[in-house]
Amino acid sequence: MALFTYKAIDETGREVEGTIEAVSEDVAISGVQRRGLVIVSLEPADKVPFFERNLASLRGVSNRDIVILSRQISTLFQAQVSALKVFNMLAEETENEKLRKALGEVATALQGGSSISKALEGHPKVFSPFYVSMVRVGEETGQLEEIFGHLADYLDRTYEVTSKARNALIYPTFVVVTFIAVMVLMLTTVIPKLSVIIADSGQDIPIYTKAVIGLSDFFVHYGVLLLVLVIIGAFFLWRHSRTERGKINLARLRIELPYLGSLYRKLYLSRIADNMHTMLTAGIPMVRALEDTSLVVGNILYEKILKDATVAIRGGSTVADAMSGYDEIPGIMVQMVRIGEETGELGNILNTLATFYRREVSNAVDTLVDLIEPVMIVLLGLGVGTLLASVLIPIYNISSSF
Repeated sequence: MALFTYKAIDETGREVEGTIEAVSEDVAISGVQRRGLVIVSLEPADKVPFFERNLASLRGVSNRDIVILSRQISTLFQAQVSALKVFNMLAEETENEKLRKALGEVATALQGGSSISKALEGHPKVFSPFYVSMVRVGEETGQLEEIFGHLADYLDRTYEVTSKARNALIYPTFVVVTFIAVMVLMLTTVIPKLSVIIADSGQDIPIYTKAVIGLSDFFVHYGVLLLVLVIIGAFFLWRHSRTERGKINLARLRIELPYLGSLYRKLYLSRIADNMHTMLTAGIPMVRALEDTSLVVGNILYEKILKDATVAIRGGSTVADAMSGYDEIPGIMVQMVRIGEETGELGNILNTLATFYRREVSNAVDTLVDLIEPVMIVLLGLGVGTLLASVLIPIYNISSSF
């Protein structure tokens, strides 16, 4: 199958553009004509200029894009608009190039007789297995508009929690990078000039001043080598993070960091509980709900736990027993799941857990934001102040001796 881009004129005389997937150019032309369009031009997608194609693909499909899309689909289905027209309309209106292309191909597949879930399944980078499973349930139950509404609500909650946690880490990262840049700049430009004055004075140099001057000399003479070593180290660390062992190590480090590790744990647990509650409420079997949740949880350790739990449940284990025995799953969550199974209220229990962990993440982020600004300002001031004091005090002593 090859992808073709075309320009055509519709029945109203308006020029339209789009893409179509076909085994050959002739089949593509026939497919466009079956849509009631008069072809102006048609060419393989790979003939699009390299720069233009890559510039358009720089922006990915964000969670927010899918939230808005899901709400639009739900609204249009409630208005009794046909699925083919829905996806054609949205493909024309969306500004995201990747999403527009995906929706256009979904519309083409629908026109060819495919179901919505099957058409969405062909775009795993845009629509997750969880999303496809939910749509499939909507098709089976005839409640597509409600399902897309549930999807939008779920993705909106996930987006809110994830973006809040991510944004909370931007500020400290910026401050740390700024602090390192200021310190390196002072050690390589300011300190060397001041150290010459101190050395020429012939007076005794304090041990802390010698340490700062020595650090400055190191950065001046070996700074480029250090930068090269850092780049090489970062490259090999990136290579390691792409391996199975590296992914596991990175995932474990993320949930074991002081304070931030607790924040990440609660974020993943919230995602697991919310995802499973949404799928169980839609009537999806537990095994399938766990399988799809494992693919979207975002941490390989929790992914392996959920996959192992799926195997255990297939073997006759309860959900609570399958999820117990892991340090990453807190005992209170296992106990709550067990109560939910025993009372037949597992969906409501999972919703309660999801709400609880979302609140915990929100509170932890708020606390982090409140603490991090004064702490960072104090550390930055102490670092720069100590550096300056170590060279300015000897200079002051020199001036006082005259």
